[in-house]
Amino acid sequence: QVQLVESGGGLVQAGGSLSLSCAASGTTFSINAGAWYRQAPGKQRELVAAISRGGGKIYADFVKGRFTISRDNAKNTLYLQMNSLKPEDTAAYYCNTGTVLSGTYYRPYAYWGQGTQVTVSS
Repeated sequence: QVQLVESGGGLVQAGGSLSLSCAASGTTFSINAGAWYRQAPGKQRELVAAISRGGGKIYADFVKGRFTISRDNAKNTLYLQMNSLKPEDTAAYYCNTGTVLSGTYYRPYAYWGQGTQVTVSS
């Protein structure tokens, strides 16, 4: 079975940093692309960042220059380093495996983790 376990969320002041991790089993980030999504209460889930099999990266405009996606294939773990956090970054963050099309579009597969909550105070 595919399992994705997110961790690293918490409460942080505006301007602070957090590092999120996604540990995978039943799938591998060396074979599949990976991505981070976020969803605030009552809001649509949105793509934050994605990384292709070859290491190419896609970032949403609202996180460019602040967040960095990476992976460690040996540990089968996906990471999201978040700097210069803003109150509007407050959301539940989820990881996912999928595929990158034409180096521009990320298409997720069916499995999601439980998410990790990030709360940024002003």
